[in-house]
Amino acid sequence: MSNANLYELFRSRFPADMSKIFLQQEDGLHLTYGEIDRLSAQIAAVLKARNIQKGDRILVQVEKSMAAVALYLACLRTGAVYLPLNTAYTPQEVDYFITDARPALLVPDPEACANFTRHNIAMLTLDAQGMGSLITEADSQDPFQPIAEVEDNDLAAILYTSGTTGRSKGAMLSHKNLASNALTLHRIWRWRPDDILLHALPIFHVHGLFVALHCALLGGSTVWFLPRLDVDALIRLLPKSTVLMGVPTFYSRLLGHPDFTKDLCRTMRLFISGSAPLLEETFQRFEQVTGQRILERYGMTEAGMITSNPYEGARLAGTVGFALPGVSLRICDEAGKELPRGKIGVLEYKGPNLFQGYWEMPEKTAEEMRPDGFFISGDMAILDQEGRVSIVGRAKDLIISGGFNIYPKEIEGLIDLIPGVGESAVVGCPHPDLGEAVVAVIVRRKDSLTENDVREALQGQLARFKQPRRVIFRDSLPRNTMGKVQKNRLRDEVGNLF
Repeated sequence: MSNANLYELFRSRFPADMSKIFLQQEDGLHLTYGEIDRLSAQIAAVLKARNIQKGDRILVQVEKSMAAVALYLACLRTGAVYLPLNTAYTPQEVDYFITDARPALLVPDPEACANFTRHNIAMLTLDAQGMGSLITEADSQDPFQPIAEVEDNDLAAILYTSGTTGRSKGAMLSHKNLASNALTLHRIWRWRPDDILLHALPIFHVHGLFVALHCALLGGSTVWFLPRLDVDALIRLLPKSTVLMGVPTFYSRLLGHPDFTKDLCRTMRLFISGSAPLLEETFQRFEQVTGQRILERYGMTEAGMITSNPYEGARLAGTVGFALPGVSLRICDEAGKELPRGKIGVLEYKGPNLFQGYWEMPEKTAEEMRPDGFFISGDMAILDQEGRVSIVGRAKDLIISGGFNIYPKEIEGLIDLIPGVGESAVVGCPHPDLGEAVVAVIVRRKDSLTENDVREALQGQLARFKQPRRVIFRDSLPRNTMGKVQKNRLRDEVGNLF
């Protein structure tokens, strides 16, 4: 029986010339395929020396860097479970993940270490300075070459996603889940050995790590590795690239840049958008400027990519394309009965990319799975006669802002604790740059409560991307006859704020 380890698959696709650059930065820093292979093996040696075992969780909250990519690959090599966290999460939020996941090792940014000493957990940093550094220790280690033997369903990663109760759930992704999805995307997006990926996404979620970098690794490709979204850097590097993966914000900002032209995109063969809905206006304007159509696709933390517009053939604005090869999907009513094409319902799907369930939440896993193995996405969608999927809304109140998932209940719970607040409702409002922005609607107990008071009370309790962009006060919240807040009415009322 062959080894299902995802790193084994990557290494089998590395270029014959291992001096080819894998990751490169504008300042000249780079890692070749040979260097990333060696560095990940040296970090694997550190993990082994620290007695990290197959299946142990390694919780990582660090800024985007080439070393962070090497750490991820080292986890795969050793059979450890990689657990990346958004760098914007506050220490209070990270406490929950530590308690829930019980990691064998925590890798925070150096200045954050003091926040977690009370957990009595092993800690190492990625910085190359001083003691307790993975990179410093790795430099003195001989590479640990063996690749851990794993089976298809052994875990490679856990990614936390929002839950209907506001409590984050750890989506367990196996080596097979990730490998099957990566191989499919590499094939249908016609990846080429000479492709150069322009990478400005974060690497703590599916899009930047599992979609973008996995495709590059399978293609033996070179990656322009930007620390963050910088539209000026995109402008400089587009003529030296062939593929860009981004969220809609990338494309709206490019269109707003005075130097963005068709000629600038002359070497580009593919623009991909995901993580949030792409406005039809952005889609149309982009084609007018560049002559190219953005390829929009749809995915979830629980499965990676699920649908994609075609590489060849019509890419239609407002649709996320067809089910990926090997993925089955259907549109159902709330009871799980399949609806005819053209009817709006809840999107359900299954395939080899579908996760192994939620970490230590078997009841929650069962609640969101049908007996025949289909996962209930919670997204409202419509399937046309050709099989194209259009996402028309969300059954849950999830907000997607700048590609990040935000669940209102978590924010509402904190706002309701602020002195002077009677009750609150948090909704997403259309935003030209972020897709959606967080808006808090509050009923006051004290007329003296201000928007600034609310902002200050939330500082340090919520990641910046979760904090309300606007706070609105009103005398009451709209409710239906059952007493439930009618968030659809609130969304309509704040729809033109931005």
